[in-house]
Amino acid sequence: MIEFTIRQNDSGQRVDKFITKTLPKLPKSMMYRLIRQKDIKLNSKRCTADTMLNEGDILRIYVKDEFDSPKKHDMSFLNAPAPEIIFEDENIIIAFKPVGLDSHSNGTNTDDTLINRIKNYLYNKGEYIPENENSFAPALSSRLDRNTSGLVISAKNASVLREINAGIQSGYVHKIYRCLTVAKPPETEDIITAWHFRNANKNIVRISDEKRDGWHEIKTGYKVLGENNGLCLLEIRLYTGRTHQIRAHLAHIGCAVLGDGKYGNIAKNKRYGVFRQALCAYALEFDFPENSALHYLNGIHVTVPENLLTFSL
Repeated sequence: MIEFTIRQNDSGQRVDKFITKTLPKLPKSMMYRLIRQKDIKLNSKRCTADTMLNEGDILRIYVKDEFDSPKKHDMSFLNAPAPEIIFEDENIIIAFKPVGLDSHSNGTNTDDTLINRIKNYLYNKGEYIPENENSFAPALSSRLDRNTSGLVISAKNASVLREINAGIQSGYVHKIYRCLTVAKPPETEDIITAWHFRNANKNIVRISDEKRDGWHEIKTGYKVLGENNGLCLLEIRLYTGRTHQIRAHLAHIGCAVLGDGKYGNIAKNKRYGVFRQALCAYALEFDFPENSALHYLNGIHVTVPENLLTFSL
């Protein structure tokens, strides 16, 4: 038998979600069978998989010895250098991810990822103590491709992580990008729509002007900020958030992102000698409703400092 006392960062989640995180060796099929057989009890009473946990609850799980050891905390983040922090308060960190740094490990052997940098930073501040956590670790609420730079939000506690993720889904978090394109778009300012399909096996997307079965509508706003030497500097606002949306959508209308090797203009990339996409998640704005715990972020406009931008006209 193993017993957990539910802590603040464990509360607000389902019983099955908590157990999956804390006992990763326990097969899900066995977990659900234990719940049905009343071998998983919450406060000495029967519970169901979707019972919500509250701080102070006692969860007991009656399992065989080989399954009753909680997961070991991964301390590989201690090898990561300090992150570039742009904004921080008691709930969130907004960090700058440089080109070439992965947001997460993605199965690679390196310990140097953006989330590990943030974990190490909070660990050194005493704000993240792994041995005091059952199921939570600081996490990114958004991520960027390896070769895209810019701002990424990280949550310091579980309730804020849920709030930020829900806010992104509801459109309360506004992401503003900047990029260089190899041609001028049709208008000086516009909001364009199309249909998006992702081939997960090849990690590539396709764009269509016509609706197709299984394709998803995308909406991308752009504004031309300047032109020079055949290049355009654009401000991009995302109204949907699909894989490679900016790069694929701009390429679809004939103004590919400079340096993009997947959707871009290879000849122009060679001409300008740029082989990593000139794309940056440049700014964040917030518009949470008044009943949100993150309403206080409204009015804050966070931007990438000029010294961290890797491209310009």
